[in-house]
Amino acid sequence: MSATPITAINRRERSAQAESILLYGIFSLLLFGPVAFGAVEPWSIFVVEAGATVLFLLWIGKQVLDGTMKVRWNPLFLPMGVFGLLIVSQLVFRRSAYPHDTASLALLYFSYAMLCFLAGQTLLRGSQARSLAVVFSLYGAALASFSLIQGISSNGKLYWWRVPRNGGWIYGPYVNHNHYAGLMEMLVPIPLVLSLTSLASHKTRAAAAAVAAVMVGTIFLSGSRGGMLAIVTELVILAILLVKQKQGLRTAIGIGVFLLIVAGLLTWVGGAELSNRIASAGPSHAEITTDVRSYINRDGLKMFLKRPILGWGLGTFPVVYPEFRTFYTNFFVNEAHNDYLQLLVETGIAGFAIAAWFLVLVFRRASGKLQNWTENATGALTVAALLGCVGILVHSFLDFNLQIPANAALFYVLCAIAASGPLQESQRRRVLRRHRLSVQPDPETAAP
Repeated sequence: MSATPITAINRRERSAQAESILLYGIFSLLLFGPVAFGAVEPWSIFVVEAGATVLFLLWIGKQVLDGTMKVRWNPLFLPMGVFGLLIVSQLVFRRSAYPHDTASLALLYFSYAMLCFLAGQTLLRGSQARSLAVVFSLYGAALASFSLIQGISSNGKLYWWRVPRNGGWIYGPYVNHNHYAGLMEMLVPIPLVLSLTSLASHKTRAAAAAVAAVMVGTIFLSGSRGGMLAIVTELVILAILLVKQKQGLRTAIGIGVFLLIVAGLLTWVGGAELSNRIASAGPSHAEITTDVRSYINRDGLKMFLKRPILGWGLGTFPVVYPEFRTFYTNFFVNEAHNDYLQLLVETGIAGFAIAAWFLVLVFRRASGKLQNWTENATGALTVAALLGCVGILVHSFLDFNLQIPANAALFYVLCAIAASGPLQESQRRRVLRRHRLSVQPDPETAAP
């Protein structure tokens, strides 16, 4: 008679442990990618794919332990599944110019899908979101600080010891400075939004604002013009959301201090080199020039028109492109330098339409969770995820961040978070939030 409740208690304890392992395992895998040079090498890609598979098997084991199968539905699952069927059709009906590359990249996309699914099944409570916000803020601060130090004392090597095989413009742990900027575009909104909410103490919010300022500064110092455009877009959207929330004088002062920290950092570290980079149209390091990008875009459109419906096959752009290239270059053109164009080339109108469907669902679902976002974890998490997604989508017109596994995995998980259901809050949190809203003064009359 006494063995049954003990067994039930043990199961609940093991289930809770498995839940914690899943939650932090998923986001640890996302944090692993950037420090492994963006997870672009075979060994790091294998870690991402194997890690996602192990975590998915662990989730299945947890369901068996719980004795029930609970799946938290996300509307993004439908376009993700349809996109998977499209890639399968490219392989089955021999529509891929190089099936090996299509199959290899399909496995990576399947890993992204598993991470999106698992994030939606495990990130369920406001307390979890607050803990992860702190972890990601500290991670972003450490990465930005490392990048600043490396930028000042660079010897042209990754981590001061590894020479990139094909050269590049190193910043932080990335060979390409644009991809570092892409990562920061997704990370910056986390501490920045945290600093504007009532979900943390005043000291934590001040520290988060300082961290966000340093991270924004490194985007400019990296020299990525696409990154600069993306982060400015994010800040403008955030300002609009704050105006709609009718935030008072204190928030305005906080934003002013944040911008002063950014400006001071840029002036101190960047100097004339940053000004020249912003003003120039040409590169100061070895990278694809503006003229070459326009040639690639024009050639890419010709590729698309040759196979407009299903495209040439996922991951086949570098294989097919030499046949259409109309200029001479010493560079190996491995990507289209425009994620939208590459999607059209590799998956045709069908793939592009599915991606548009995916993004429409993200923004539609997220828009319904923005009310009082400075006062609740669901709204704050949604704003942070949405801003990160917007930044990458803007940058994708000028570069190929979504072809970098570390950045792509984080982007898709942020999309899944933005489109997921509301987080669970404790009764105490709900009562405190209602109390704050009931006693909050009118911001128009509160300012002295």
